[in-house]
Amino acid sequence: MNSKKLTTMAMLTAISMIVFLIEAQIPLPIAIPGVKLGIANVITLFAIWTLGWKEAGAILIVRVVLGNLIIGNVMGMLYSLAGGVLCWLIMALLKPHMGRNQIWLMSIFGALGHNAGQLAVAVWVSGTVSMLWYAPVLLLAAVVTGFFTGQCTQALLNHMDKLRSRL
Repeated sequence: MNSKKLTTMAMLTAISMIVFLIEAQIPLPIAIPGVKLGIANVITLFAIWTLGWKEAGAILIVRVVLGNLIIGNVMGMLYSLAGGVLCWLIMALLKPHMGRNQIWLMSIFGALGHNAGQLAVAVWVSGTVSMLWYAPVLLLAAVVTGFFTGQCTQALLNHMDKLRSRL
């Protein structure tokens, strides 16, 4: 791995951690446990498109582990890892089949995977499948937040293209 790629990965990891930490401090107007915008996922999507799936996965793992350790949410790390890895895996598998104008759709599927991963951990931790009643709420939240983060990523990539064309 060359030093430019490693430096870019370090920068994106730092940005994603900052976004993760800020987002953890912002209360949402809806009090539904486990639902948040997932803005740090913009960095994961951006990394998948600009660096590759392996690099994006490494950035994600470092963000989830260090971010949860910093905020002191070790149990939350289990939920974040399950959701984040499933989200990343789905988006990485979809990337070869989607164009850049379909990032929003890729992001929605990733968000659905994220919520499915978190729900699976909740069922495992609680030892009861009654947690699955929560799935429709998470499904709706995933569509909304996935669309939002996908649109943000698309705007970021378009802006980066404009910057490159000016150089």
